[in-house]
Amino acid sequence: MQEKDESSGIYDGNKTVLLRNTRVNGRKSDIFISDSGIIEEISEKYSGKSGEPEFIVDAENTVASPGFANTHTHAAMTLLRGYADDMHLQQWLSEKIWPLEAHLKAEDVYWGTKLACTEMIRSGTVAFNDMYFFMESAAKAVEESGIKAVLSYGFIDFGDSDKRESEIKATENLYQNIRKMDNPRIKAAAGPHAPYTVSKEGLKWCAEFSKEKDIMLHIHLSETENEVKECIEKNGVRPAKLLDECGCLGEKTVAAHCCWLDDAECELLGKRHVSASHNPVSNMKLAVNRAMPYQKLLDSGANVALGTDGCSSNNNLDILEEMKTAAILQKFFWNSDTVLPAHEAVKMATEAGKKALGFGDGILKEGAQADIVLLKTNIPCMTPLFSQDSNTVYSCSSNAVDTVICNGRVLMHDGFIPGEEEICKKASETAENLVKRYKDSL
Repeated sequence: MQEKDESSGIYDGNKTVLLRNTRVNGRKSDIFISDSGIIEEISEKYSGKSGEPEFIVDAENTVASPGFANTHTHAAMTLLRGYADDMHLQQWLSEKIWPLEAHLKAEDVYWGTKLACTEMIRSGTVAFNDMYFFMESAAKAVEESGIKAVLSYGFIDFGDSDKRESEIKATENLYQNIRKMDNPRIKAAAGPHAPYTVSKEGLKWCAEFSKEKDIMLHIHLSETENEVKECIEKNGVRPAKLLDECGCLGEKTVAAHCCWLDDAECELLGKRHVSASHNPVSNMKLAVNRAMPYQKLLDSGANVALGTDGCSSNNNLDILEEMKTAAILQKFFWNSDTVLPAHEAVKMATEAGKKALGFGDGILKEGAQADIVLLKTNIPCMTPLFSQDSNTVYSCSSNAVDTVICNGRVLMHDGFIPGEEEICKKASETAENLVKRYKDSL
């Protein structure tokens, strides 16, 4: 058995791994992973042709799933979990969240992101899409945690030209710093916050920067009815049309929320091959009063994926919980018991999510990156197992996750994540200090 490396916080990498006696697509299987993190063999019994594995996982009583992708979050907001709940959205932002965030430091974002990565690993997430501040510190946390991330600086200018220049500088710096890291697990993106917080000039710059550097663009879109009304009053067009006019819609765009899109906007996102990130828990908690038009977006050709949003509005990063909520919200809101069936919910968190972030195809197959989650089958919520997809979506949560592998590296095994206790302790202290700094300033 491979040794655990407590100092780095993850298992030592660059080892060959054998998952023995799991189930893949309903069949008993061994999975052999190369030291470069590629699935070399999926078979009923490992052939031995690639040599003796250096790390063996007894995967009896598990089913294998592709690793999950969280396509919209603000990871370091784990520090704000439970800080401000049960409020109106704009009041929540303007009176609680933004004033506290004004006191953030780089170290806060580092520990908040470390906590987020640990929480996501525990629920089977191997890749996420993040927008926040002090993102160089977030990148350091991601690198140490061993998972994959697309990181963007939250670009907000409110129409102020001086503020816009500072946001441009921060975006450029993040891009350069991530390039210097030369880590294939970590990518930079442009992150214009939303059409109502970024000027047309800012949106156009972000779009051009995304195209010039061939990177993603991450943005909030039509979360509330009010922002749609205000966009029409100010610009004469709905938000999706405004983004299109500014060049922000394309196959590298991830648009979060998308609750208040009309049919024409759904068709526009499909035409532009945009990825739409459904965030049902956050949307329900903040009472945005409309579910994402999932089926219309899907039928229009958009890539529809799944996200949790940040911990101040969700309040967790459990992508399994998000799958269930997405499926039942769509059924309830659109009054259709067949919309978003279980297998499509799983696809949102695997294939669609990985496609949105550009991290492989999210399928377990030979030659693919070894991003694998083992779910326990010998626990009540997974018994009986008539359908893996149904159980994954409707009955289990992070308590079912046994082992998590990203790029062939074992990040959690038998429910154990190296360094987790220390991360929780430091994050808790960091959150308390952040709130104290804010209160002392009043």
